[in-house]
Amino acid sequence: MIDLHTHTNESDGSYTPFELVDAAVAAGLDALAISDHDTLAGYDKALPRAGEKGLDLVCGIELSTKFKGKTVHLLGYFLNQQPADSFRAWLAEMQSTRRDRNIRMAERLRSLGIDITIEEVESRGRSLAGRPHFARIMLEKGYVSSIQQAFDEYLDESAKGYVDRREPDLAHGISKIAAAGGISSIAHPVRLGYRDSERLRAAVGEMRDAGLTALEVYHSDHKPADVEQYLALAREFKLGVTGGSDFHGDVKPNVRLGTGAGNLNIPRSVLDKLRANA
Repeated sequence: MIDLHTHTNESDGSYTPFELVDAAVAAGLDALAISDHDTLAGYDKALPRAGEKGLDLVCGIELSTKFKGKTVHLLGYFLNQQPADSFRAWLAEMQSTRRDRNIRMAERLRSLGIDITIEEVESRGRSLAGRPHFARIMLEKGYVSSIQQAFDEYLDESAKGYVDRREPDLAHGISKIAAAGGISSIAHPVRLGYRDSERLRAAVGEMRDAGLTALEVYHSDHKPADVEQYLALAREFKLGVTGGSDFHGDVKPNVRLGTGAGNLNIPRSVLDKLRANA
């Protein structure tokens, strides 16, 4: 069993890189990808520990991009080599846009009567602070009764406290990953929001034409019918197949490493095939 979509506390997860490696070994995983948002710091810190434990650790990344005006999360995997230094420099630029958004979001929430500062948020998430850190502070201060309520009422894209982030175009993100020696995969395609199968098919085709190389077929949010649909799309457009739990630790307590919401058991062959075709 493998898990190709996980997060550490270097972005918006709760486990340190060492803790995540140890948890993966304890869960019996054959391979683990750390795919933190906009940073490779979690992977870098986890690599020595993974070597000690004999865990196959995959270098991954999750980027927020724009496609037809909507935010689309793009996974990148560097399966056979480390990403180029120029890619790390580009990630640093992405981190600066994250901080700018966080400053504006703190201002927006204060205008809604929520006492929160960028300093508080960054004390939790450092340079990769994000919406889960806002949510945690709101919960602790009693503005909401749960993390989910914080997102539903204030932090989700359609909520009153949301502030848009300046994100690269999807095609640009795909090209950056490819230039750095990686493959790209659309994360949790169920969240693209296409309820009509033909609209989804057209979107995936357009993404493939932009250079997309894979689709995250297996995910904690995906029901069996979703998996069947995404497998069919991957076959039609000759895309690779990726999958993972989207594990965040305590931030998403119902999502477990490797098994997700109890709906995952991704075989090692998925990673082997990706590597062979990379």
